[in-house]
Amino acid sequence: MADRAAFARLQTKLAAALEANQSGSATEHVMIVLPSYSVSESLLSHYTNRIASLEHRYLNALFVANRIPSCETLYVATRGPSPEVLDYLLGLLRPERRATARSQLRMIEVDDGSARSVALRLLDRPELIARIRDEIGDRPAFIEPWNVTEPEVELALALGVPINGAAPELRPLAFKSAGRRLFRASGVSVPVGREDVRTAEDVVAAVSAILAERPGARGIVVKHDDSGAGDGNVAIDLEPMAAAEDPAAWLRGTIDALPDWYRRDLAEGGGVVEERIVGQRFASPSAQVDIRPGGEVVVLATHEQVLGGPGGQVYLGCRFPADPAYAPLLARHAAAVGAQLAARGALGRFSVDFVAAGDASGGWDVYALEVNLRKGGTTHPYTALRNLVPGRYDTPTGQWITEDGSPRAYTSTDNLVEPIWIGFPADAVIRAVAAAGLQFDPVKGVGTVLHMLSGLAIDGRFGVTAIAATATEANSMYDGVQDAVMRLAASSAKLR
Repeated sequence: MADRAAFARLQTKLAAALEANQSGSATEHVMIVLPSYSVSESLLSHYTNRIASLEHRYLNALFVANRIPSCETLYVATRGPSPEVLDYLLGLLRPERRATARSQLRMIEVDDGSARSVALRLLDRPELIARIRDEIGDRPAFIEPWNVTEPEVELALALGVPINGAAPELRPLAFKSAGRRLFRASGVSVPVGREDVRTAEDVVAAVSAILAERPGARGIVVKHDDSGAGDGNVAIDLEPMAAAEDPAAWLRGTIDALPDWYRRDLAEGGGVVEERIVGQRFASPSAQVDIRPGGEVVVLATHEQVLGGPGGQVYLGCRFPADPAYAPLLARHAAAVGAQLAARGALGRFSVDFVAAGDASGGWDVYALEVNLRKGGTTHPYTALRNLVPGRYDTPTGQWITEDGSPRAYTSTDNLVEPIWIGFPADAVIRAVAAAGLQFDPVKGVGTVLHMLSGLAIDGRFGVTAIAATATEANSMYDGVQDAVMRLAASSAKLR
């Protein structure tokens, strides 16, 4: 384990570095963007050879040059973007910012062919660490990580640069059982359920307790404590149980039928069982929050998450802003959770996932589901909005208000994917979207921002964030991007 006393001393430099990283700052400083996925093997298995492409979501961080010209960006990743993608991204900045942004951007690649995190690979490259230290010099600097584990702490110490994230020992605060306790301590409602389940007997007991309190419960979700992105979640429909001759035996058989690896991980790491919330209307909103040095808690945005995959448990994308019927409540709940985390020493970005169930009268019940003590799928679209269309998140209305007082909304995904797009050149997709009149306009502050374009070569996948004055316009732009690329595919097929 890294020297915690030395790390604590290093972290005292973070406040000054973040102070330099504010709009209007003239202090030259360095931001190290580190999309290092230090997560479990089971979560990494979802993405296989797509990790390098996922890292490219955080190329949106280079848009900071649009808002803070005094910031030099070092982007450290498995692979840098292709020249045409870099030109495209810089072309989305205001014209007067482009030359400076290019001169203040450094790309560092650490592709060694392994599946290890970027931080681990960089630690094996002392010459690159020395190069980064030389590049920083005596300027204020900070690391902007995806998440923080021991390798990221060791890297921070090796570089002599503080990291804008919670120390690894705080990571268990975001486990599912701990999260439910944290929500209750914050005064935030959670679904009926139980924490710290490990065995099939624990799950059966939890379901019995749920049905005793909520006889009409139609389903449950079993979740591994240490999991994310829907990995480790299993939804079980309880309606067949009511019709079973022996309901207890049916439930036990259903649990025993879960994969061996799932039951093993549950036994070793623990988990929760909670009622699966349903309603006449249903939504999966989230809130993104920042904890600043000194404990200030700032709600950055609230989103509607788009879920899919098995059991509807996998994150696919998001829409901003969240429904105004409950967006202010989400912000209050997230701020209360943030205060609890700040009191325990947490720093940097985190998010809270909620579920909202609506009734026929128009009312909504909102429950907190989990804490993500790291960046996530809503981070990079928010980063694009914040830097390309500077403004502020207005908590009472749940809107983004730009510097000229107008609102903005966006629709975003990492999962525009079609097999026929495999191998499409990134520049061809960029040109197709621009020809459709959908490319982001830095003067008007509307349009689409493409990301993960390197994924086209892997599985025909890329991402988009469509920014507009209204949610309806953002959705239309989003659909337009997909249509433009499908037309490209059709024309390409005719040429073959």
